[in-house]
Amino acid sequence: MSVSHYYDLCHKNVGRAVEIKDVRGKVYRGHIERVDYRTVYLRPLDGAAPPPPGGPGGYGTFFWGPGFAAGALIGIGLGSIATLAFLPRPFIW
Repeated sequence: MSVSHYYDLCHKNVGRAVEIKDVRGKVYRGHIERVDYRTVYLRPLDGAAPPPPGGPGGYGTFFWGPGFAAGALIGIGLGSIATLAFLPRPFIW
């Protein structure tokens, strides 16, 4: 699929819960918060943020403190999306 197809699809469905698999096989699950012409931004379903840089206890934890990024958004490049699937309604807030 083209980047413009994923942009249109994500833009029309802001707020919906999705599962996105990128071209490297990593799976992301969350609510679409916003979309620009290069990136879709997801809020993770479990509300957890990705681990700080360097892993647990890495320099990100030292500098910012644990939990600094709680509720952070995950940005996924539209060009790296391999599949996008909408999750059933119970995941919608």
